[in-house]
Amino acid sequence: MRKIGFVGAGNMAGALAKGLLATKRYRARDLWASDAESRQLTRFVRAHGVGRAPDNGALVEESEIVVLAVKPQVMQAVLAEIRPHVTRRHLFVSIAAGIPTARLEAGLGGRARVVRAMPNTPALVGTGITVVVRGTHATGADERRAAELFGGVGEVVRVRDETLMDAVTGLSGSGPAYVYRFAEGLIAGAMAEGLSEAVARRLTYQTIRGAAVMLQETGRPPEELRAMVSSPGGTTLAGLGALDARGFVDVVAAAVTAATRRGRELGRG
Repeated sequence: MRKIGFVGAGNMAGALAKGLLATKRYRARDLWASDAESRQLTRFVRAHGVGRAPDNGALVEESEIVVLAVKPQVMQAVLAEIRPHVTRRHLFVSIAAGIPTARLEAGLGGRARVVRAMPNTPALVGTGITVVVRGTHATGADERRAAELFGGVGEVVRVRDETLMDAVTGLSGSGPAYVYRFAEGLIAGAMAEGLSEAVARRLTYQTIRGAAVMLQETGRPPEELRAMVSSPGGTTLAGLGALDARGFVDVVAAAVTAATRRGRELGRG
């Protein structure tokens, strides 16, 4: 019996496996995976030294915790495949965006213990944040155990209202991409003003990192920190004026809304 089985061996599953092994609470022999893509599964197994399951059904039968790490578009087919192997001893943890616990439970036979999680890609470097919520049949202990899994790749937040998970997806799930797009703009602007690409990238990355640390460590709201560097008639206000003239805050908020809406659509299938 393996302690944890991954159905799907993509990047997020790999980040989670790496984090679990780094905690030293799990050994490579405690983990294994299955995936429809043989090459992807081979990379996963070689990268982490874990086991290779012959198929999804065998993985479920021989695992205590099953991490559902497949794309939302194929989740229904995967659930139908593994349903005959589900028992009450299994705990299922899903990281598929938009798929509600009720749909997962129904696909697994109606009585499965399910915890839904929304991690984000900084988990790949151990600095992610994951939000978890438990389904109808999962216990508080199940939720805590799921939270412990993601503690190895960053911070964990637990919520009670599952309807908030689509907004979580729109913010922290998709949010890193918004920051990367912002970084692209900073780099492009700096290069247009004569900086080399290497210098522009270095300045951009450290600026974003430093600003994030300031937000986290000072505990001050972003409005206050922004005011600290916005001297009247200065360069920062000139730059902020250009952003505001183009509706920067409204555009970013619209991105969160659009991603949230798409999460709801995925949940409806």
